[in-house]
Amino acid sequence: MDNKQQLFSMPDDAKLTLLADLIAFQSVNDHELKVAQYLQQLLQQHQIKSKLLPITPTRANLVAEIGSGQPVIGLSGHMDVVAANDRQHWQTDPFKLTEKAGKLYGRGTADMKSGLAAMVTALIELKENQLPQQGTIRLLATVGEEVGGLGSAAFAEQHYTEDLSALIIGEPSAHDIIYAHRGSMDIRLTSQGEAAHSSMPEKGFNALHPLLEVLTQAKHHFDAVTITNNSLGKPTYNATILNAGDQVNTIPDQAIAEVNIRTIPEYTNETVTALFTKLVQAQNRQGALLHLDVYMSEIPIVKQADNSLTKIARETAQKILTIAYQPQASVGVTDASNLLKSHPEPDFPFIMFGPGDYRLAHKDNEYVEKATYLAFSTVYRELLVAYLAQKNTD
Repeated sequence: MDNKQQLFSMPDDAKLTLLADLIAFQSVNDHELKVAQYLQQLLQQHQIKSKLLPITPTRANLVAEIGSGQPVIGLSGHMDVVAANDRQHWQTDPFKLTEKAGKLYGRGTADMKSGLAAMVTALIELKENQLPQQGTIRLLATVGEEVGGLGSAAFAEQHYTEDLSALIIGEPSAHDIIYAHRGSMDIRLTSQGEAAHSSMPEKGFNALHPLLEVLTQAKHHFDAVTITNNSLGKPTYNATILNAGDQVNTIPDQAIAEVNIRTIPEYTNETVTALFTKLVQAQNRQGALLHLDVYMSEIPIVKQADNSLTKIARETAQKILTIAYQPQASVGVTDASNLLKSHPEPDFPFIMFGPGDYRLAHKDNEYVEKATYLAFSTVYRELLVAYLAQKNTD
């Protein structure tokens, strides 16, 4: 982009108002519709067409585009946040953007309403400057990223991602540019039994025992796994929820456990499902009544560390933020697991790159550096223009 050209740039107070408004929406694992409607109205003020895509009565994805034709680069951010936990641990109101010592506090400031706001701002600035001249920039604002990936799955199912030539996820990346992350699976195991007095266990069936067998066998299995990925390491397994019984001297007639597994390309989600299916079936053959429910399955993403988008992002970050961002892999998971299902090629240009520190995600007193947030819309704007210019000359 020609720095001598007089460009429209959204004033800092308008950028702060946008983020404050987004933080005020308590879109805790639901109610993203209000966020989407707000963004749609803002985009409309700048002649940017957008569309709401309902998921439930209170949840809707938002898609917006500027430009036309190929190539199509996707920008994606999620509109939901996690709960603010015990508010007594917060130094400020988590749903009121508060500035202290150069930091902007509030639930979602890092994860990831600052990234979403910066992307929306970049879209507006580009539109006001009659850019891009060739190519399309598509904003994909999702619901349900924190639990279940409902929004990104819907975008993929509705074919909004098939024509993408590149994708930027605006999650907080600290001073890293993420090119790979593990997959994630949430599994619920339900065991049915028959209640009885604990002095006469033979009169019932203890639902907890076969469930514990499956959990223990799964742990032994993953402890012995030696398969590794050069970027992501080994797959991990954690039993995280266990509920059974309501009285110490009564045999429990139901037991429920939930586990989370982080996968790698060499140890796939399908492999995990097959393992748990085998363990459950073995217990059921011995008289148990176990049910397996894989209620979330997001695949690992591994792209080339030096893909074309990474290179331009590093150059842009150095120029505007004067920080040497480095390509890294992440142990977390993003909406890219669903958005890139139709783009398995390892050289597909993908990065997770956004304002904020991922180590502050989900924590009390979450914040983003004010200067970083204000600069990131310019980072995105210049990155998008540079990428499309490169693609159009290839």
